[in-house]
Amino acid sequence: MTRDRDPRTLRRPARSALIATSVTALSLTASGCVVVHGEREILPSTTRAEAAEALQEFTTAYNEADKAYDGTLDADHTTGALADIDSARLKAGKANNPAGNPNHTPLKLTDAKFTIPKKAGWPRWFVADAAGNKGGDARWLLVFTRSGLDEPFQVAYLTLVAPGKVPQFKKDADGWAEAVPADSAGLAVGPADLSRSYATYLKSGGAAFADGAHTSQWRALRKKNSKKPGMVTQYIDDPLTNGDYAPLALRTADGGALVFFTTRHYEKQTAYAGTSVPTPGKDVLALTKGEIKQSLTMEFVSNEVALDPKGQGKVTILGRIQGLTAAEGS
Repeated sequence: MTRDRDPRTLRRPARSALIATSVTALSLTASGCVVVHGEREILPSTTRAEAAEALQEFTTAYNEADKAYDGTLDADHTTGALADIDSARLKAGKANNPAGNPNHTPLKLTDAKFTIPKKAGWPRWFVADAAGNKGGDARWLLVFTRSGLDEPFQVAYLTLVAPGKVPQFKKDADGWAEAVPADSAGLAVGPADLSRSYATYLKSGGAAFADGAHTSQWRALRKKNSKKPGMVTQYIDDPLTNGDYAPLALRTADGGALVFFTTRHYEKQTAYAGTSVPTPGKDVLALTKGEIKQSLTMEFVSNEVALDPKGQGKVTILGRIQGLTAAEGS
């Protein structure tokens, strides 16, 4: 079997990069005008009341969109990886159920805890940690971000983490957390390098990541599925690090960091001559362009949350949510 085209030819333009915004306040003094640059001031990203309001607004919009299978209803409340995953899910749902989601159950998030970093510059962001009525006992981690005071908070990352696995965060006397810059040194893998390191690990293995469901076990499953009677499956993994997909990290109490990051994955199934690729499910077909004959290439976007230790050590992937965003048959 030969690969006739790179699965990454499915790639679509990413959402536009976050627009850096400046906030300037003028104050008059006896000596004249003094300009205070908000982008240089170290301030909490938001208030706790505003964070709670943003979570409620997101939940309401998410439920409305899920009920109607209408991506326009929550488009203003999602960005980055979650926007890609959610919009594709809703598109497929609408194609197969034009009247809306017959199995809709409203998402309810309770026991919300907010971790708000005190930082300079944009984007401003915070993490909501809540219990949900879906996903069993897992905690829902949502990262809200915005690039200007006149913009709403949007959820860029949504992951589920097992109970007791959310770490303690470093906080100051007022309870504000510390954001870790993407180019920060002193961690096992710098936040800016984590997406690329993970993509490399999935291809070649290595010692950077601890064994688990999203690392060693996922690689073993891929190897098992790569060759089956009459068909081979190829995998390609790409990092996503810029703009809406930029990694976001919080300092943990032990000096490490909890890092949210994004990757893109391609899975190409190719049938041997005289056979055909198994017909995929209706949600995959709803997102598929072209006619499926000898091959089917599927594109996924995945958002991960990882515990990145201080100094030497292995990165632990605590949670990962992946969604099909496009497919092409040939």
